[in-house]
Amino acid sequence: MTHALSPEQLLARLTQPAQREPDSGIVNVAMYGMGRPGIIAFWSGEGNLPTPREFCTPVIESLLQGETFYTWQRGIPELRQALADYHTRHYGREFSPENFFVTGGGMQAIQNAIQMVVADSEDVLIPAPAWPNYAGPLRLQGSKPIEVPMSFANGAWALDLDRLFAAVTPRTKAILLNSPSNPLGWTATRADLIAIRDFARKHGLWILADEVYGRFYFGKDGEKRAPSFLDICDTEEQLILCNTFSKNWAMTGWRQGWVQAPKALGPMFERFIQYNTSGSPVFLQRGCAAALNLGDAFVDQQVATARKNRDIVVEALSKHRNIRFQVPDGAFYFFFAIDGMRDSLATARRLVDEANVGFAPGAAFGRAGEGFLRMCYLKDEDKLREGLDRFSRWLENSQPS
Repeated sequence: MTHALSPEQLLARLTQPAQREPDSGIVNVAMYGMGRPGIIAFWSGEGNLPTPREFCTPVIESLLQGETFYTWQRGIPELRQALADYHTRHYGREFSPENFFVTGGGMQAIQNAIQMVVADSEDVLIPAPAWPNYAGPLRLQGSKPIEVPMSFANGAWALDLDRLFAAVTPRTKAILLNSPSNPLGWTATRADLIAIRDFARKHGLWILADEVYGRFYFGKDGEKRAPSFLDICDTEEQLILCNTFSKNWAMTGWRQGWVQAPKALGPMFERFIQYNTSGSPVFLQRGCAAALNLGDAFVDQQVATARKNRDIVVEALSKHRNIRFQVPDGAFYFFFAIDGMRDSLATARRLVDEANVGFAPGAAFGRAGEGFLRMCYLKDEDKLREGLDRFSRWLENSQPS
């Protein structure tokens, strides 16, 4: 006698949040197009360069030396010191390694912060369009992401702070801000950050900050990074910053990140890391420390490439009168609207079939993103130009869905 259940029966026995959680629109298109001969993919948020050799060598050496055992749940001391030194260099003040906790990628950093701060039935305010990996973990634990739509007018995205603050209710626990923004490339000003900080202090709210793209900033005055909460906040207040090694140092596949938080939260982060992953491999942490200590020139090279490629995209898309966009201030994404597009997912899948080029659908980034597509332009220049040419030819001969 079999005890096997049908797929429908098995799914019905999952939690309600698990049953309700939708597919990622980004993954939907990526899985639809991945592996197609000749596809030029702009759907994922990563560059085209492999991890530099000088970051990989310490990993190999660590493995050969037998560093394959359990280790500090917070991260090895050498890496936490490297994180403190890196921030001291780039933010102009002293930082302590006691404020840094190593995680299994930026996604675990975000998930641990959410699990620690937000309970069932509590809300988090998120300016949108926003990366879907904020809202998903909130929904899965029974919390509620509250999208606060940003406005797009006259070729620019704007965050209405009055609208953001008006969305606060007694259930609101935190404001989650990603700047520079994925997918918009919009970057909060110092004045924006001060206003959010002051409001959060007044109302006892947590600030959850994702400043992953802080070094990818194209300021007009030669700034080397975007404005940061670290410029205006105390490290021991209600501020948790989530970050990753993925973007700056071409380490997306390594799945290593970190949290910067008040020292008092250290034991809690230690527990959460223990229960989620039981720590990060020592050998990978050796490579991450090398990236922090040796990688400033590589990051500068990445940013220079992103700025150049951004300008190539601006030139290409500006030729089409039916496309609207903001020239991004930071990150390495282009978020653009096509007149007449009502279904960005269907359009993105058609572009895979009809142009052999892949974009992420704007709807993946929340209701405010429908009508837009996102492309990652930190790519090989020849492939970038070829992909833009394919897209331009498609635009000239097709109507979006």
